[in-house]
Amino acid sequence: MDIVRRARAMNDVCVAARTQGKIVGFVPTMGALHEGHLSLVRRVKAQADLVVVSIFVNPTQFNSNEDLASYPRNLPGDADVLAQEGVDVLFAPEPEEMYPPGAKTFVDVEGLSDKLEGKSRPGHFRGVATVVTKLFAIVEPHLAAFGQKDAQQALVIKTLVRDLMLNVEVLVLPTKREEDGVAMSSRNARLTPEQRRAAAAIPRALEAAKSALSAGERDPGRILAAAREVLEEEPILRVDYVELVDTERLDPVPKAQGEMLLALAAFAGTTRLIDNIVLRS
Repeated sequence: MDIVRRARAMNDVCVAARTQGKIVGFVPTMGALHEGHLSLVRRVKAQADLVVVSIFVNPTQFNSNEDLASYPRNLPGDADVLAQEGVDVLFAPEPEEMYPPGAKTFVDVEGLSDKLEGKSRPGHFRGVATVVTKLFAIVEPHLAAFGQKDAQQALVIKTLVRDLMLNVEVLVLPTKREEDGVAMSSRNARLTPEQRRAAAAIPRALEAAKSALSAGERDPGRILAAAREVLEEEPILRVDYVELVDTERLDPVPKAQGEMLLALAAFAGTTRLIDNIVLRS
């Protein structure tokens, strides 16, 4: 596996592959890799001739320097894992490579970026959309894979690809979970054992909402109440939001019908955890 640090060198590799008629597949990550990331890598590997994974902790999507500094990093270990998975190229740029001095251009997907996560983390999706656009310009992938755990992020990225007319197929793959249902996340490594046990209430809350819908409940307030009740059984958890929204605009639904996204965020100590489930009636 080659490790590339420079954007120009990374682009040269991908352009050469495309010239040879190869399919370029891409998995953008912030590192601290887990099985969820690797499931994306394997899916892309099954469809692509050249598999590129990026590891870049993007400073523009964090709200504070403290969050950025504490984000888990393990580049040598991640590189070993990716090599074992048969990844062809690891792109691991420094912040100065992605944001040269004087950079003034950002990408903002209006109408989606200020809801749910965006409401709690102003500017977050501006950073996400900008860095993904840059990475797509560098790698020029035919296809790129993202996880359903970050459902709003996936929707933002699919929207920017459509609106900017980028020729990239965006794959959104199912959330990978631990045995107790907790969504795999790099942030889980920051949880104490007690916080990690409490985090299991998050997938249980999603299932409680699903059960309420399956039992015939159509009042969004009561479905959300079923989820909140489970979360509130764990005093360690501090709920940020629990919302039932449509899957296209992320607006609250007046009635539980059709396809919907139940999304939530909660703090366990200082660690913020997110999860979601797609509901259909």
